[in-house]
Amino acid sequence: MAQSFDYIIIGAGSAGCVLANRLSKNPAVSVCLVEAGGSDKDLRVKVPAGILALYGNKRFDYCYTGVPQAELNGRRIPVNRGKMLGGSSGINSMVYIRGSRADYDRWENSGCAGWSYDDVLPVFKSLERNRVNQDAEFHGFDGELLVDDPRDPNQLSEVFVSAGESVGLPNNTDFNASEQFGLGIYNVTQDRGSRFSSYTAFINPVVDRKNLSVLSNASLQQLNIEDRKVVSVRLVVAGEVQTLTCNREVILSAGTINTPALLLQSGIGPEAELIAEGVKPVLNLPGVGKNLQDHIDGMITVRSSSRRTLGLSLANMPAILSSPINYFARKRGMLTTNYVEAGGFARTRFADEQPDIQFHFVPGYRSHRGKLVEYGHGYAIHTCVLQPKSRGDIRISRGANGVDIQIDNRFFSDPQDSATLVEGIRVARSIFAAQHFDTYRGVEMLPGNDVQSDDEMLDYLRAEALTVYHPAGSCKMGIDDMAVVAPDSLKVHGMQNLRIADASIMPYLISGNTNAPSMMIGQRAATMILNDA
Repeated sequence: MAQSFDYIIIGAGSAGCVLANRLSKNPAVSVCLVEAGGSDKDLRVKVPAGILALYGNKRFDYCYTGVPQAELNGRRIPVNRGKMLGGSSGINSMVYIRGSRADYDRWENSGCAGWSYDDVLPVFKSLERNRVNQDAEFHGFDGELLVDDPRDPNQLSEVFVSAGESVGLPNNTDFNASEQFGLGIYNVTQDRGSRFSSYTAFINPVVDRKNLSVLSNASLQQLNIEDRKVVSVRLVVAGEVQTLTCNREVILSAGTINTPALLLQSGIGPEAELIAEGVKPVLNLPGVGKNLQDHIDGMITVRSSSRRTLGLSLANMPAILSSPINYFARKRGMLTTNYVEAGGFARTRFADEQPDIQFHFVPGYRSHRGKLVEYGHGYAIHTCVLQPKSRGDIRISRGANGVDIQIDNRFFSDPQDSATLVEGIRVARSIFAAQHFDTYRGVEMLPGNDVQSDDEMLDYLRAEALTVYHPAGSCKMGIDDMAVVAPDSLKVHGMQNLRIADASIMPYLISGNTNAPSMMIGQRAATMILNDA
């Protein structure tokens, strides 16, 4: 493989795969897509229900853990991030959500000109191949990314949607149209019941391009910088150090955790912090690693005796044993589930016009003990805060075992987040209290019927709250002193040929799942690069 490339893209995730596709379309340039993880060719990746075998599996997941959280009883919160071709689009729940109009208009109003909803909607449409005939005003039909309905949703997912109508949450058949508010069955990025990751959509069809090199199992160690320009990147591949020379540009698409960490390792970041960790500063950029945001989440889980829910039990064993045949012959049955088939958006009493909480409904029993698989049946609902006010950061520390990434979300450091989540759990409980669930009613295991007051609910959340794995914002774009990249180019401020294209550039976390918005960012970055070229 050549060791010199025009464009070097670090990270084959949601954004990086789009970039590699677009830049390599010109046969006159050479493109190298670098991924720390390995192949995505595994049934656990392709079969939607296999997601349970991906989280916490070091073959597919970085398995990060945050630092102890002061407002969460000192707990260390898992931070699952995809480590394979496809990145986190290879381990996520495949939910296709873009965020609301208000999200992107807020970006523009914060100093990110050209990133309003009207600016990004055509980009979303250009990437999408919608298979459910949704409104052409909001959807595209000729792009590479397949968007479909779940293949065989559990009937409790429909019960959840109907229950929502009884408490004032309308049935929403398209969360990516004019209104997010309401409950519904989520669209998914699947192809006839199989996961359709960014790598599947954007790299598989063009992987034979002679000017495109895909380098997997390659860990980036450092950007080599001279006169504010990246001249090469140092990698470790199969235990050996390799250096790739950059002829034009390097684009970091390594994600909200790894992108700032790579900048810090290379001497780009807050000067005092770099010096304290023994890193020679190359560029003092105070915003690197700051502004970290994520969707803090609380769960209600109910144990039920109904076998209509997903679950592990003797009575359900015939269905479990026949599920592989049902899946591979017809692409039906329980193996098609992404577990969060339904959900939606609601407003607490703290909200303005925009929904401030999101639900992910699970038609199966979520363990009250934190296990991935628990014996029995039931159902659960996850509730997350959509526009968190708490801000954390990413730092690095150097020790005997090399560089360690310190992830500190500082969850609940702004009390508005905890107040919103307490109210969100109450809204979720009202849905479960609807008569539609009478047939399936069981025992609320978490938080439990003894948890009722605000203080009791907050104590529960401090002990149990996690996230829905949507980290963003750690290298935000903007024009203020803490901005890391320029909105009009996504170039790192002060650097000549270094750009960032992933969820880390979001100045504010969007209202929803971050896979599709990251692809949009990758497309915007590609357009900027091609226009400059």
